[in-house]
Amino acid sequence: MQFTLSGHRLNITNAIKSHITNKLGKLERHCDHISSINAIVSVDKLMQKAEATIHVKGADIFAAAEHEDLYAAIDILEEKLDRQLIKYKEKNRGR
Repeated sequence: MQFTLSGHRLNITNAIKSHITNKLGKLERHCDHISSINAIVSVDKLMQKAEATIHVKGADIFAAAEHEDLYAAIDILEEKLDRQLIKYKEKNRGR
């Protein structure tokens, strides 16, 4: 799995990078066909924003989350992507 992380108006520290890789790395337990994950972390005035696109076999899954705390935004993003991956997996299993 290829992992790409970028920051807009924000320097990505080792702590942020490790938190994102740990959280988004857990998504691999739901789907073995994840080819790459592109994550973007940005700051807009008082809100912290985290976005991610997951490339899986046959689809691209996108989610975004905003919160005042960057780590909370990453946690919310992980929960959204987790639900979407489960839904994608169940939809493909039905076919």
